[in-house]
Amino acid sequence: MIEKETLNSRNNPLIKQLRSLNRRKSRTETGLFLVEGIHHIGVAIEADWDVNTIIYAPELLKSEYARDLISASTKKGIRCQSASPDIFRSLAGKENPQGILAAIQQRDFSLSALINFQRGAAIVAPQDPGNLGTILRTLDAVGADGLLLLDGGVDLYHSKAVRASMGALFWKPVVRTSFDDFLAWTKENTHKVIGTSARGRSDLKSLNLDNESWVLLLGSEQKGLSPKQISACDTLISLPMRGHGTSLNLAVAAGVLLYGLME
Repeated sequence: MIEKETLNSRNNPLIKQLRSLNRRKSRTETGLFLVEGIHHIGVAIEADWDVNTIIYAPELLKSEYARDLISASTKKGIRCQSASPDIFRSLAGKENPQGILAAIQQRDFSLSALINFQRGAAIVAPQDPGNLGTILRTLDAVGADGLLLLDGGVDLYHSKAVRASMGALFWKPVVRTSFDDFLAWTKENTHKVIGTSARGRSDLKSLNLDNESWVLLLGSEQKGLSPKQISACDTLISLPMRGHGTSLNLAVAAGVLLYGLME
């Protein structure tokens, strides 16, 4: 339904609630997260996620598609609330906002939900939300089946992670679990664990993964994989560093490896 009153106050309860979703604590307590931008909201609706509220600034909307999104959402009974440009900008994370954002219900996937999981990636305690979102985007691009986040780390629903995923968050299941439970799941489902480390003696060209199920295991940006995690891998691979650098950005390395493994 469309709320007729245009919001003009930063002290409005709805505006205050939406602004609070920039904090992890509030996202955890409410189960909601913010999604900004026409493309991202359109994908979330297409993927049938539960949209709680849409906020829009009519003066900032330049897209007919965005107006159609609002119209279609109202017909579904989704709350759509207009706000002044100033109020909208106080919520937006972008410098030049497109004039539409939404509060959307989070989804929690369990290991048992990964029924058809054949190939994907797992990250141990990632720290950079941009890397997390970019890896999700790459997983979608290569046609992998999903992502596992192990032992905590950055919030999956951090605004930077959501934005960097470019909508992949709404199509690919992401399971948050412990490393020990992940390892038990891989053994139960006969998934090969392919670890990544500078000490790895194998490279992409030497692997033969025909008809095998596997998970690419990535360490965090700062610490990489621990000795315990390395010992749990079936294979340990590395990327050659032929220049002066000693490592790649986590998302870049994941992209190179995933494309190589999916060939």
